[in-house]
Amino acid sequence: MQTILDSESLASTTFQELTREMLVRLGEDPERDGLKQTPERMERSMQYLTKGYQENPEETLLGAMFDVAYDEMVIVKDIEMFSLCEHHLLPFFGKVHVAYIPQGKVIGLSKVPRLVDVFSRRLQVQERLTTQIAEAIDKAIKPLGVGVVIEARHLCMMMRGVEKQHSSTITSSMLGAFRGKETRDEFLALIRARDTPF
Repeated sequence: MQTILDSESLASTTFQELTREMLVRLGEDPERDGLKQTPERMERSMQYLTKGYQENPEETLLGAMFDVAYDEMVIVKDIEMFSLCEHHLLPFFGKVHVAYIPQGKVIGLSKVPRLVDVFSRRLQVQERLTTQIAEAIDKAIKPLGVGVVIEARHLCMMMRGVEKQHSSTITSSMLGAFRGKETRDEFLALIRARDTPF
């Protein structure tokens, strides 16, 4: 099979050239009508899907931390999440549920989904993503505890490999007070309650 690149030119190769090379190695013709713009589109797509590398989680939270005398659980649940599995570069997607118990400081509510995006818009594994979200909140506002649960479906399991269409993966990270059974159980019960009064 003919390839476009040799090893000497690889260091100066652009993303679009690499994409063209990949298409050739897959047995495609990058000059055919449907693929002519694919290298450019793929570069833009990958830049967007991995933009979390250019974002700082601490800065994301920094501008929206407020002194508030509140010491009950704060939950932001059903945050939509899309990420790329670092093993196969295939998407995994689902919902993130985040809770914390403030200790003098709260986070602006919109910043919690933004924090999820910062970490999910990187090449990821679900386990690390779960931990990173919890640890970033813990570091930023030092609450009494943080709980994060992610429920996701992985296309690397659905489209290839075992090809199980209805399987999902649930991961959790519980810090501080959320390691206690009562607090953990309250959090899990509240995120499982799908009927809301709104």
